[in-house]
Amino acid sequence: MECMPEGLCGYLDGLVPPRHPELMRMEAYAAEHRFPIIGPSCGWACYQIARLIGARRVFELGSGYGYSTAFFAKAVQESGGGEVFHVVWDQKLSDMARQHLAVLGFDGLIRYHVAEAVQTLRRTAGPFDLIFCDIDKQGYPAALPEIAAKLRPGGVLIVDNMLWHGKILDDNHHDPETDAIRELTRLVTTDPAWIAGILPLRDGLLVAQHR
Repeated sequence: MECMPEGLCGYLDGLVPPRHPELMRMEAYAAEHRFPIIGPSCGWACYQIARLIGARRVFELGSGYGYSTAFFAKAVQESGGGEVFHVVWDQKLSDMARQHLAVLGFDGLIRYHVAEAVQTLRRTAGPFDLIFCDIDKQGYPAALPEIAAKLRPGGVLIVDNMLWHGKILDDNHHDPETDAIRELTRLVTTDPAWIAGILPLRDGLLVAQHR
């Protein structure tokens, strides 16, 4: 889902270069099953950011069936190789990701974990060049110290759903998810250890570099 003017999301997705047929199949599955993926324009932005910093180690907190993973793996592969950590609770999603990412030619780059994402990050040796966060929204603020501890200096954090379908703009919305997103935004944008801003793509991507 996105928080953008009607038609703009499609326009931006149309600017993304042609994608592998397997990625297109993943997009079709998401549309058919109403599965939340970051979509082409956000995926391409993630790829661009990872390429710009020459990312070789990427950790995903919440990976779905591998759609966002594919964009990070493409960047890591083009930067000379490395590893991308795909972490989900659900074995079925992990199995789907393995199949898709193998077809895309990313065997050997992906480290698969079926486990709670923040706990997995905590026990995985860092540092990482880039960490992507798309877990349960209530968990966003508590995940930040763990993320900061595992990013290298100059590493980048990307967080999805930071506009939260427009709810953050409405003072009447104070459900736990919306308030958690507001709190993460406050923590990152007011801490001098981060250089941060929100890209208004789809449902909003927070991009923050750790000093």
